Amino acid sequence: MIAKWLSGKNSLIWIKNVDNRTKKTYGKRVAIIGGGPAGLMAAEVLSRADVRVDVYDAMPSVGRKFLMAGKGGMNITHSEPFPLFLSRYGGHASDLGPMLEAFSPAALRGWLQNLGIDTFVGSSGRVFPTDMKAAPLLRAWLRLLREAGVVFHTRHCWTGWVGDNTDGLIFQSPQGEQEIKADAVVFALGGASWPQLGSTGNWMPIFHGRGIPVRTLQPSNCGFEAAWSENFKSRYAGQPVKTVAISFTDAKGQAFSHKGEFVITETGVEGGLVYSLSALLRTSIASTGKALVYVDLLPDKGLAWLAQRLSRIRGKESMSNYLRKSVGIDGVKAALLRELLPMADFDNPEKLALAIKSLPITLLAARPIEEAISSAGGVPFSALDEGLMLRSNPGLFCAGEMLDWEAPTGGYLLTACFASGRRAGEGVIDWFKGQSEG
Repeated sequence: MIAKWLSGKNSLIWIKNVDNRTKKTYGKRVAIIGGGPAGLMAAEVLSRADVRVDVYDAMPSVGRKFLMAGKGGMNITHSEPFPLFLSRYGGHASDLGPMLEAFSPAALRGWLQNLGIDTFVGSSGRVFPTDMKAAPLLRAWLRLLREAGVVFHTRHCWTGWVGDNTDGLIFQSPQGEQEIKADAVVFALGGASWPQLGSTGNWMPIFHGRGIPVRTLQPSNCGFEAAWSENFKSRYAGQPVKTVAISFTDAKGQAFSHKGEFVITETGVEGGLVYSLSALLRTSIASTGKALVYVDLLPDKGLAWLAQRLSRIRGKESMSNYLRKSVGIDGVKAALLRELLPMADFDNPEKLALAIKSLPITLLAARPIEEAISSAGGVPFSALDEGLMLRSNPGLFCAGEMLDWEAPTGGYLLTACFASGRRAGEGVIDWFKGQSEG
């Protein structure tokens, strides 16, 4: 491979000969910082334009968090009707709406098909690659990007800008400190969850120091702490509580209820059912110091049925056998009742039935952001134009989880990262066109 720099009228022009057979000329140079889904999607969009694309990542390889997210089965998006899909983004649905309409779940599946990755819809409506794995997808994608001329620089940790300019970037690399110049920069640095995979949030003070608005990163899709007794957590930590419903009412009186399962931990609770309410629970804890949720241990059974079944005389039968034979409650569900319900209430069929249908659990704090699946906070959409360029810093774009939005698990996180990366790439192209026309 032969490469050299030539002086161009407006910028440096990169000419690269690959095996002396093909030649590609780049009129502009774009640095993408972060090799996750958002950064890679921006790179793909830009690789089709007349620009040189360099992707920088602090880790030894790109896509590490993406690969980890696919370890239990790569849930890439969701098949539900688009209005319902969009509603999952809560207060940021209007911010993300145009991007998700332009690169919808259906479009994402089509893009995967073009990569040679077939998908299927699971029983819950979630969409998965046929082989359930992330690695084949990432390999095919990186091969496509490299063939398009994208250059990857791993073990390059961005530490700031050169002086007061934003076109000069400083990286710490195995070769020491390096200064890189770029005509535009797409930041796709992630939030602060799973920092061991690269999303450290270390960019926050750098942005703040430059006067770029940022909102504190907070854990999302995370576990919450509860004051379990030593006996309960030593015996039941790690056990799933299946086929239940959790309900919660916020400070405005709005009630929310979701059905599914969660997991008992040494410190409290976690799992999909808890994650679906994490934003609401976090807000409640911030304002009142706690969040009170109610667990329906038998959501498919009515209160009248329970009361009738529990009215039979227990006699000398142990409470464990009584609950198991009467209403089918045993194991961790029975343990939760013993943990949270006063002993006197077990002898009152009405109170016991009410507790089974609405068992209160007080949650005291969110688990640390390092343990969370994702994070909320970051760069607010109000600081960005429709192309995701910082209004205060032309030529700097942001995408992915470093933007201030959040969504539950179920494919929503990845879809928005893909869509925002695509929009940032298009935003760079639009900005370049505006410059040339101006």
